[in-house]
Amino acid sequence: MDSVSIRHPRKGEFFLLEPGAISGPACGVLFENLDRLLSPPRMILLPEDGGVPSLREPPRLVLRLSEGPPPGDLESGFSGYWLVSERLHDVMVSVDPHAFAFAEADYRLEDSSRGDRHFLCTVVQVVDALDEGASKLFIDTTGEFINGKFYDLGGGASVTFDRERLGQAHVFRTPFSGSVFCDRVFRDAVAAAGIETNSDADGVWLTDAADI
Repeated sequence: MDSVSIRHPRKGEFFLLEPGAISGPACGVLFENLDRLLSPPRMILLPEDGGVPSLREPPRLVLRLSEGPPPGDLESGFSGYWLVSERLHDVMVSVDPHAFAFAEADYRLEDSSRGDRHFLCTVVQVVDALDEGASKLFIDTTGEFINGKFYDLGGGASVTFDRERLGQAHVFRTPFSGSVFCDRVFRDAVAAAGIETNSDADGVWLTDAADI
């Protein structure tokens, strides 16, 4: 009898990419001019279809240490966007320039002086490449989901992706989940830039997709 090749997720290939601070305090950066950037009736800056809208002025972000510590390389909670440092931005652009949309912020320190460059960021690359046959996860088709189903990554999911369908993508979302994934190429580039990837010390939290 011929042996059967069984596909399964392999550790170290793909990662769930999230902002850190899972147990620590949120950073002390406040969005100072959000009210002037919103397009009512929408309550957050991120458009419904993603990306970055045309802005009448740069997003003004101010560090208030009374509200929390300085930002790490990756922070969440900015009206639908991530806040990323210049060094993480540079990795993103060099490894997968088509994956992201950015808006450079006017980032100020407590004394109103200009801080290091920071960017609002969102992942815009969406690829239907999750290998459902090789992955372990709950696929919910019971609700009225926009794309017909939802990938539930809770309860010990283990997922992998079809490299052929991914093409040149290194960072991406799936159409069936809001989660962001990256591959080893991106993970190694982040580490090479001096950003911690084995903890959330720098705000970047990478969970092996084979063992979520």
